[in-house]
Amino acid sequence: MKGRGTAYGAVSIINAISTGRGAALGVVLKTEAEVELVDGGETTLTINGVRSDPELAAEVVKAFVEYLGLEFTGCRVSTSSEIPVAVGLKSSSSAAVAIAKAYLDAVGRTLQAETILNLVAEASIRSRTSITGALDDAAACMLGGVVVTDNLARKILLHEKLGENLAAVIYVPPGRTYTREFRRELLTPIRELVEEAHRLALNRQYWKAMTLNGLLHSAALGLPTAPAIEALKAGALAAGLSGTGPAVAAVCREDVVDRVGEAFRGFEGRVLTCMVNRGVEAP
Repeated sequence: MKGRGTAYGAVSIINAISTGRGAALGVVLKTEAEVELVDGGETTLTINGVRSDPELAAEVVKAFVEYLGLEFTGCRVSTSSEIPVAVGLKSSSSAAVAIAKAYLDAVGRTLQAETILNLVAEASIRSRTSITGALDDAAACMLGGVVVTDNLARKILLHEKLGENLAAVIYVPPGRTYTREFRRELLTPIRELVEEAHRLALNRQYWKAMTLNGLLHSAALGLPTAPAIEALKAGALAAGLSGTGPAVAAVCREDVVDRVGEAFRGFEGRVLTCMVNRGVEAP
């Protein structure tokens, strides 16, 4: 039996690592997953055709097997994605949601979004791909729009579809950041300010929250703030570090996309442009 699932990417509005509360914005970068149920008792994973570490995929499948009370015989998981890995653009959350949906498709079951997201969060913690469970990231990848969460309590505090078409221009510098290697104590000095940014997000001041969060985390992690500042000068509504970086995301109206892209091209690295996922899912 085979099943297929799709999820999208996201960028940070609020990084949840220091406080346990976060917010994220869906973007139209697609991940597709296929799950094939097989004999052998193990989970294997290929990503874009390359055999890869299956730990996250295995924990996602295990979480759903346990919840549904099914017998596990093994599965072969393959994913393909437009999302660069380990740069802060939620590639793991997107893959986890896509794999979860593919497994449910393979076994012919459906679950409420809240249940899927809670199981994905549990799998993310078990596999050490997330410190807080990344409910904010997974929800934005699955539902689109803006999602504000309490990750530790596993609650979506606010989910809002966006009323206008917006674009995300993303600067991806050289280098990668892996959650398993991240030093959480680096964010301790900015914790109270991140809480203020989260309150802004809850009050629907998303773009102020995103910019403040990005500048705070760039400063705390010793990453440059110049790309975000240049994007704002070029007309972006918001700009800041996504996750723990190194990617910097800018949200802007379509008439300034080229200007923001040019601002980012003044720095070493590459630039991605995509539409914001207004929610519930991307077109």
